[in-house]
Amino acid sequence: MKISVLGAGGWGTTLAVLLYRNGYSTTLWEFNREYAETLKEYRENFYYLPKVKIPKQIHITSDAEEALTGKDILLFVVPTQYIRKSFEGIKGFDLTRSTVISASKGIEVGTYMLVSDILSDTFKIKKSNLACLSGPSHAEEVSRKIPTTVTCAANDIKLAKHLSKIFSNDYFRVYSNNDLIGTELAGALKNVIAIAAGISDGAGFGDNTKAALMTRGMREIMRLGMKLKAKKETFFGLAGIGDLIVTCSSKHSRNRFVGEQIGRGRKLANILKEMKMVAEGVPTTKSAYELSRSFGIELPITEMVYRILFKNVTPHNGMLELMTRKLKTEHEIKEYHLT
Repeated sequence: MKISVLGAGGWGTTLAVLLYRNGYSTTLWEFNREYAETLKEYRENFYYLPKVKIPKQIHITSDAEEALTGKDILLFVVPTQYIRKSFEGIKGFDLTRSTVISASKGIEVGTYMLVSDILSDTFKIKKSNLACLSGPSHAEEVSRKIPTTVTCAANDIKLAKHLSKIFSNDYFRVYSNNDLIGTELAGALKNVIAIAAGISDGAGFGDNTKAALMTRGMREIMRLGMKLKAKKETFFGLAGIGDLIVTCSSKHSRNRFVGEQIGRGRKLANILKEMKMVAEGVPTTKSAYELSRSFGIELPITEMVYRILFKNVTPHNGMLELMTRKLKTEHEIKEYHLT
């Protein structure tokens, strides 16, 4: 079996090494030709995954056609907002003979497409061959064989189960489900809530505050997910609450880091300029906010993160607005009246 990993960031590099260790012929594609040559020569991803060696048997290339041709599985780990630009030179390339998996998390600005939709719009793909890999899985830990569990989703559960066997080993356990849209949505939207959690930390709020943001944030993720026909149980699983917990709490979380810096009073543009890796939650916040407005769905935390990031609302004023909103029941409650 031949597998290509498209995107040589920390997560792409980690998954390429994992798949090689699992016994598969693995190619790692890097967009930047010069950096691809650096990876080939030094066998270490100095920018995104330092001190983790890339086995010499992993083929590294910057030629997209080479990486895409003749592969049984294509695993896309390119940041969501850069997928179209990365492959614009070969738009329409035929991938119908390959299983295509997304391991990126986000919602495209302007189109509001999830990654599987972007890939379908960019290449010739069989929808039945689409899947995604998501869950609480920082590359920094997986690359060091720290026990990790994630989920693989495909509309065809047989495909999801098949892929889960390919990725699984003694430190990386993969469950399966048949809710592709819910799994992708959960992975994308938890980054928005992670920014909120980081803002809370940076502004000096407490554990109580962050717990509230995570709990009510999951409610918002479910609200938008249900509108888009996702399955409710997906949000209580690894791609939902599991990924939310780790992303809101971890020192490795780029999105939580962005929020924390915002909470300390720094400007978004300056924070992003200094970052080597992409914080997918920033553009996804814009997409989620605009989606909620178009559907008429109330997402107070998402809206407040949007206003703090893009409309210069201060964290303390934003929190005050959230805390003084009209009171309501925690769950949907039907009222029964005795007659």
